[in-house]
Amino acid sequence: MFDKRTGEVMAQQLIDCGVQHVYGMPGDSINELIDDLRKRKEEIEFIQVRHEETGALSAAAYAKLTGKLGVTMAIAGPGAVHLLNGLYDAKADKAPVLAIVGQVHSEEVGTGAFQEINLERMFDDVAVFNKRAETEAQLPDLLNQAIREAYAASGVSVLIVPDDLFAKKQKSQVRLTSPGYVRPRVIPAMEDLKEARHLLEQAEKPLILAGQGASSARSSLIEFAETIKAPIILSLLAKGVIPDHHPYCLGQHGQIGTKPAYHAMKETDLLILIGTQFPYRDFLPDNVKAIQIDLRPENIGKHYPVDVGLPGDAEATMKALQELLTPVEERQYLTYYQEKMNDWRIALQEEKRSTSNPLHAPQVMYQLEKLMKPGAVISGDVGNSTVWVSRFLPFVDQKFVMSGWLATMGSGLPGALAAQVAYPERQVIGIAGDGGFSMVMHDFVTAVKYDLPIKMVVLNNSKIGMIKYEQEQMGHLNYATDLGEIDFAKFAEACGGEGYRVENYEDLESKMNQAFLSNKPVLIDVVIEDVAPLPGKIDYTSAVNFSKYVIKNFFESGTLDLPDLKKSLKRLT
Repeated sequence: MFDKRTGEVMAQQLIDCGVQHVYGMPGDSINELIDDLRKRKEEIEFIQVRHEETGALSAAAYAKLTGKLGVTMAIAGPGAVHLLNGLYDAKADKAPVLAIVGQVHSEEVGTGAFQEINLERMFDDVAVFNKRAETEAQLPDLLNQAIREAYAASGVSVLIVPDDLFAKKQKSQVRLTSPGYVRPRVIPAMEDLKEARHLLEQAEKPLILAGQGASSARSSLIEFAETIKAPIILSLLAKGVIPDHHPYCLGQHGQIGTKPAYHAMKETDLLILIGTQFPYRDFLPDNVKAIQIDLRPENIGKHYPVDVGLPGDAEATMKALQELLTPVEERQYLTYYQEKMNDWRIALQEEKRSTSNPLHAPQVMYQLEKLMKPGAVISGDVGNSTVWVSRFLPFVDQKFVMSGWLATMGSGLPGALAAQVAYPERQVIGIAGDGGFSMVMHDFVTAVKYDLPIKMVVLNNSKIGMIKYEQEQMGHLNYATDLGEIDFAKFAEACGGEGYRVENYEDLESKMNQAFLSNKPVLIDVVIEDVAPLPGKIDYTSAVNFSKYVIKNFFESGTLDLPDLKKSLKRLT
């Protein structure tokens, strides 16, 4: 290490920690480190994005998908500001991400130099580690610490470095701190497990709500559910943790959820939360006993009052609890909701297999269902597209990534880029509305540049559809939700990729088949009807407010023609 450039030392540290990709945009205050990465490009690839937000969102998605450190880079000032959305997404979804951020020359820090902003203050809320190096001697250990804390806290580490420090040489042999992270194995105390067993033995209608924390425990989750004969509801981020058509699965819950999940939740007498911080209190039952399993003790009881908290790894805790239980032979509560779920699936199939025009999103999901390969990775965006994916696209063994707690629009394309980088041999499908996609569409060219054969589906209704529906649900008239029309297929071709535009049902299957045969980046622009993504169960308040919207719309436009509402209500009644 003696007499080596500090940037060279840091590049080796990243390689030693298993980092294979860095997302970012070169620039003056990180160009010294960029040059050191260039020299090691066979071992660590710098993926140049067109906007730093895409880089940060991609790093977050990579971390969510793999559990490995996602790394992004940006220059001081504007580049650093652009990182924030993606870094907050990583913070919210507990993804380990490292941001290496340039700063003005060390002799100019604090002088108000060109592009200088107070980076430490700006990143203070988003980061679990947020330090600025003042000398080159600090940097190797600071980098180790940043990586360690990102893993330990499942959060964001920000290392701020004046660019001149990367170029300075280490003056002596530096004894580095340990670069790795040792993950603890956490199991609840036996007395807590026995208390949970007591509640389980008394329950007549136990229900499991599983989240992303159960994602690596599929077999244990199914075995546990089978032992206690309890149906399973999945949070959005847990989609795919068990197959959507598994007999114990009641689908998602909340605004995007299914009708059986809604009613099963209202009827349960014991709620078992496993690896989830489900935030929508209105969709959870009142005055019901609850057990919560979570790796982080501080999460237990945070969003829902629990009677027994089991701090521990989801898989290990379920196995330990199962050893104390006597298997239940049968449970009428489970059987009843399995039948209701079968009826729900039949109703969805009828809607998905419609041959009518104009096109609507469930028809697109049906074509994707037929084209989606085993082990595929699906990157979802935020908006109406979230509802269509969660409700109408069944997973078997596919992986799913999206922006969960932050729910930022524009996450679909960066997630697809990261998924293809992480799993080059797998099929990767991105699904977004035109509103979400147009926020980051410039980085479709990144897929072309790096020959990432993603299939990006844009559900194009020329509207910010979810916001339009939310306005209606609140009883307001629509305002500022219409978008200008864009032919995204032509845009994809202009980027050097392939583009297909689908405007009617007759072309849907053939064009999608053609698109999925390609080994190039492809964008499929599907023009769809604007249909309200109504929840599985419409509550009284929403119904009243929607009625207000109907009345206001009538006086404004003189029409009560709402075919989209009629179509959705037919399915839900």
